[in-house]
Amino acid sequence: MRRNPVKAALKAGKPQVGTWLSLGDVFATRMMARIGFPWLTVDLEHSPIGWTAAGQLFGAIADAGCVCLARVPKGDHDYIKRVLDAGAHGIVVPMVNTVEEAKLAIAAAKYPPEGNRSVGGAMHALNFDATAGDYYKHANDEILVVLQTESPQGVANADAIYSLPGVDAIFVGPNDLTFQMRTPDGKDPSPEEFEAMMQRILAAGKKAGTPVGLHVQTTEQVERRIAEGWQFIAIGSELRFMVSEAQRIVQGLNLKQAGDLARY
Repeated sequence: MRRNPVKAALKAGKPQVGTWLSLGDVFATRMMARIGFPWLTVDLEHSPIGWTAAGQLFGAIADAGCVCLARVPKGDHDYIKRVLDAGAHGIVVPMVNTVEEAKLAIAAAKYPPEGNRSVGGAMHALNFDATAGDYYKHANDEILVVLQTESPQGVANADAIYSLPGVDAIFVGPNDLTFQMRTPDGKDPSPEEFEAMMQRILAAGKKAGTPVGLHVQTTEQVERRIAEGWQFIAIGSELRFMVSEAQRIVQGLNLKQAGDLARY
């Protein structure tokens, strides 16, 4: 059975930098899977990607030799079961605020006796180059379980959550964490307050021996966060890459050219 190199690298203390997929396009995904990122996450939380399309994307990523992850809409047993049965090599679970929520997500990703994942399907084994029997035997060891810390409540419970057996990595969504830190009158936290919260997460991960990561937008931010000790890092998304490059090109044109092009 195919091993999960991202899970092994994180366990060995090595950073792994990947990106997010939001378009749901198979052609774009096939190209992205060959760029060189070790992992790609198909976002089923904040995109209109459906189940059939998700399964196709997982297959396109796996066939390219890349690790395919799925961010589920929530840590629900049925969501987790469906993406894993559709061939995802791992899950990213949003808004994990309590130990109980973490335990439910972990259990859904593991076959008994470690969890309560239901047995069935065929696509999962294909994406691990395995027979069904080998998949059932080794899936618990190879599926990557990433839980997201996105609120002050999640940070308050970080020591207990990060120490749970079966948690392979923690991931921070900066936007949600910022919004969850807003005061009752809607004021965002200061940069210093936000960074202090991020450092609490990093410290909790180091204390538990659990890799932590976050979403960033520039290579400079990647380098800085790796130097601090963050490991599971996402940079941008294929949608952001496309739009940012298009904006750069348009901004490089003079206004007359931009106006002429707008007619086509």
